Amino acid sequence: MRDSLGSVRTVLLLGGRSEIGLAVAERLVREGAREVVLAARGGAGDAPSVFKALGATTHSLDFDAEASGTHAATVTAAVELVGDLDVVVDAFGVLGEQAEYEADPLAAARAAAVNYTGHVSVGLAVAARLREQGHGALVVLSSVAGVRVRRANFVYGSAKAGLDGFAQGLADSLHGSGARVLVVRPGYVATQMSRHVDPAPFPATPGQVAEAVSKGLRGRATTVWAPRVLQPVFAGMRMLPRPLWRRLGR
Repeated sequence: MRDSLGSVRTVLLLGGRSEIGLAVAERLVREGAREVVLAARGGAGDAPSVFKALGATTHSLDFDAEASGTHAATVTAAVELVGDLDVVVDAFGVLGEQAEYEADPLAAARAAAVNYTGHVSVGLAVAARLREQGHGALVVLSSVAGVRVRRANFVYGSAKAGLDGFAQGLADSLHGSGARVLVVRPGYVATQMSRHVDPAPFPATPGQVAEAVSKGLRGRATTVWAPRVLQPVFAGMRMLPRPLWRRLGR
């Protein structure tokens, strides 16, 4: 539970090897969190040494995004380890390549399941727990790729669009419960997952995304963009005529 000053004490990271997710967790530890649960397929392995150096205790849980039937149990297991969940960071996903998905529809469907339906299952389980606690925040890593889907990555982008809409609806369902959802819309972030993708304008680092999340949590925001300039940029992109967007979206 949050301490008397309202600081975060416990963090559950779903996607325990995500570079962005780990950056968010580290930022929260630097701000006072003392218990971190890293949940990933097969377990998250050794936690980054910086967590221990900063005085945080870490735990590892097995978490399979595709095994929806186990998601509620994962949330329960995290609670058994650390008690109430102050912040849950939903950071798992796959990027892949559009050409590969078009050549292999089954692979595309599996990726879409990880990037959307897995979040629906675990998000509802987390929301139920936060509602029961009467406090806590679910941080959902969406993407600007879902704000207006480009032809160059429409399998990934459409899943992110669905996730973004789900997260907003989930936030509305928690209104008045004491719990909340923070939707995070990063642009291009240089990570191992995105190493095959050409950099886009207005890139961000995992640390910059973590800073945006921290500010959003402190300020009671419902949505944050990383970097913030992407909000007006995409407001304009939504207005582009479709033929022009089709050409730009290659």
